[in-house]
Amino acid sequence: MKHTIYTLLLFIGLSATAIGQEISPNAIGLRLGDNNGFSTEVNYQRALSENNRLELGLSWRTGNNFDAIKGTGIYQWVWNIDGGLNWYAGAGASVGSFDVDDDFPGFDNNDSEFFLNAAGDIGIEYRFDFPLLLSLDFRPEVAILNDFDDSLEFDVALGIRYLF
Repeated sequence: MKHTIYTLLLFIGLSATAIGQEISPNAIGLRLGDNNGFSTEVNYQRALSENNRLELGLSWRTGNNFDAIKGTGIYQWVWNIDGGLNWYAGAGASVGSFDVDDDFPGFDNNDSEFFLNAAGDIGIEYRFDFPLLLSLDFRPEVAILNDFDDSLEFDVALGIRYLF
């Protein structure tokens, strides 16, 4: 818990001293990765200030034994490295549900579950001279309310977004 508080204070302190850079007011695109099956996310970013933004995502997965949908919201701090190259970090949550369709261990047939996760995010991005943003990030998630899986999940993803 102490490490979490120190890390949060570090991010807040660094955001107050960040060198001003221009982040796009809006960006929309896809975040492609793998977090125990949540591999495709429609993603939207909205600038809140010069170096802060909100990232919202909607992901889904269809498997042999289940279907799932997840919404994620993350508040991010953005720091410029050089030119169009930035790094960012943030914290937020995800909420969703999944339906088990078959004889999945531990569930009755056609069982439905709701989940709530705490999420973090750290990554690097490059903004091109034309309206394109590429990013690579790491998003750990820990279950707050989840009867199916209460472990720590890791997600590494590539983001491709159109800036406007």
